[in-house]
Amino acid sequence: MEKVTFKNSRDLRLVGDFYKADSNLGIVMCHGFTGDRHELGKLDKLAYALNNKGFNVLNFDFSGSGESDDDSLTVSKQIDDLKCAVKYIKGQGIKKIGLYGHSLGGLVCFKYYNKSIETIAASAPVTKKKEDYAKKRFSKEQLEELENTGLITRVREKDKYLRTKIVIDKQMIIDRESVNQKELLSRVKCPVLIVHGAKDIGVPTQDSRSAMQYLSPESKLEILTQDGHDFAKSWPKAIDFVSNWFKKYLSSS
Repeated sequence: MEKVTFKNSRDLRLVGDFYKADSNLGIVMCHGFTGDRHELGKLDKLAYALNNKGFNVLNFDFSGSGESDDDSLTVSKQIDDLKCAVKYIKGQGIKKIGLYGHSLGGLVCFKYYNKSIETIAASAPVTKKKEDYAKKRFSKEQLEELENTGLITRVREKDKYLRTKIVIDKQMIIDRESVNQKELLSRVKCPVLIVHGAKDIGVPTQDSRSAMQYLSPESKLEILTQDGHDFAKSWPKAIDFVSNWFKKYLSSS
């Protein structure tokens, strides 16, 4: 594994881990909302597993996240970051590309999708709007900050995350409260795997059940009955689902 940097279209430095393999197959990984490329070690384990299956893997921090340059968070900025990550991995000689996204990272993958993407795997992806998202998610003080500045500052635990202060743009709230599942997924033509915890209250499992009607016939939903949004109990099983999916739908043939 090699730590790498590349720029997005706003000339901000993005930081990632590149796992090289002897193939022309690549996977770009997108972390969740206010997380980072490690996601408490879960995405590192997934990246290693995918690399061991013969895939080149780029696992990176969105701008304003992890070790990447400072910025406020919006979905459109993260889509641009993903676009630049795909460009970077193509520059390493990668010919066939799949995407993986966790939670909000799944939404970013679906929004970015184009015909050059062979397949997508997502864990607990955001695919549907959440009513009154800001009121349910943030404190009274944060909502006052949002009203006064158009931004929300979130502080993360220093010993768990690469970045302790995250700045969330008002546009991110608008983005989250206005996701149209049919519009989002009907344009995605590649095979899609969704892995979701049955006890997830952050992103309801029913959202992923509903999502399947708009995806290709090959697409599949795997429900892990013991898990919530963090996959604390069954992450190794989720890794197996994702790595086997890419082995099936991202091939050199």
